Amino acid sequence: MIKSELIARISDGNHHLFHKDIERIVNVILDEIIDALSRGDRVELRGFGAFTVKHRAPRTGRNPRTGAAVKVDEKFVPFFKSGRELRERLNRNTKAANKTPAKNGGKAVAKSGAKSGPKGAAKAPAKPSAGPGPGKPGRPPKTKRAEADVG
Repeated sequence: MIKSELIARISDGNHHLFHKDIERIVNVILDEIIDALSRGDRVELRGFGAFTVKHRAPRTGRNPRTGAAVKVDEKFVPFFKSGRELRERLNRNTKAANKTPAKNGGKAVAKSGAKSGPKGAAKAPAKPSAGPGPGKPGRPPKTKRAEADVG
């Protein structure tokens, strides 16, 4: 969800408020969070989570392409830790699925079409594609233009 979608959803549920007012409220809230973090403060929204700022010390990194040493300056990065209520709501369906007994007596069953075998076993090489099959859309074969067409 992006900010405009958030504003639209809030607006749909609150017909007594103007869209521009909701947009202003959302922007003020986000600006206050950003301002607090830039001052080094912690922002906690009960049930949702907490925003903090973490310090990353200067270090020597590596350029992945060349392997050369690169100096990385110190920086401050935002960090979010989810609240308990948010985690519980996200995992609500997972807990219910884990508590239901398996129909097969708890034995693992391979999905249809899945190959079973030892881990790390080599798979057969893929067959080269012969182009689109019958009834499949595809690019028509390239043809040489007749000399009469060139001209």
